[in-house]
Amino acid sequence: MKRVEGKVVLVTGGAGGLGAASARMLAREGAKVVVTDRREDEARAVAQELGDAGFFVALDVTQESQWENAMARTLEKFGRLDVLVNNAGMGIVKDIETMSLDEWRLVHAVNLDGVFLGCKHGIAAMRKSNAKGSIINISSIAGIVGVGQFPAYSSSKGGVRLLSKSVALHCAAKGYGIRCNSVHPGYVETAMVEALAQAGGQAEKTRARMLKGIPLGSFGEPDDVANAVLYLASDESKLMTGAEVILDGGATAQ
Repeated sequence: MKRVEGKVVLVTGGAGGLGAASARMLAREGAKVVVTDRREDEARAVAQELGDAGFFVALDVTQESQWENAMARTLEKFGRLDVLVNNAGMGIVKDIETMSLDEWRLVHAVNLDGVFLGCKHGIAAMRKSNAKGSIINISSIAGIVGVGQFPAYSSSKGGVRLLSKSVALHCAAKGYGIRCNSVHPGYVETAMVEALAQAGGQAEKTRARMLKGIPLGSFGEPDDVANAVLYLASDESKLMTGAEVILDGGATAQ
């Protein structure tokens, strides 16, 4: 039997990177996947690639009305929601002295407000369908240790880490049967990591410096994160809530 057979999953930021990898893996393992993003053409292409298992909904995670629409369309299409993957995120490579307040607020709006809204409306949708659900919030090792070039990203991802624990405890206390965990990737081969490498104008030197901080000596791949998402989406992880899954090649063990 496939590991998430019969489950309905909504993935934010599904147009590429970790979101698209997670959507593909979850569909291969038997889930129906609602692929959402504000990059509509790319996200729709991912959903179409999944065939009958895929369904596209446009979603800007900073807009509550769009979350309400996405949940309503998911329930209308599939009748339930079992898993929510809050993956949408962004970063601006500026230090604390050069970042503007508007840039700070934008990063937090996407990375933290978006996860708050997802958890809020995801819980409501799961309760409507009596699902023993799983909320999976994609954070970062930058939410555990600071990154000098990424103050807003680090702050927002640290917020995701503790928000996940709050949501887990709330749902457990209410007896909802809904779990919530966070995933903390290190450097993974995505557009965001490439942008970080390019920001200083010496991409190869920057990548070499990144690699030097990873004891296992290699960057992650999107499927490494998708495997963790699959585990947390499945009933194999039924005892996990309020926990952190760290995928960093040993970087934070030092």
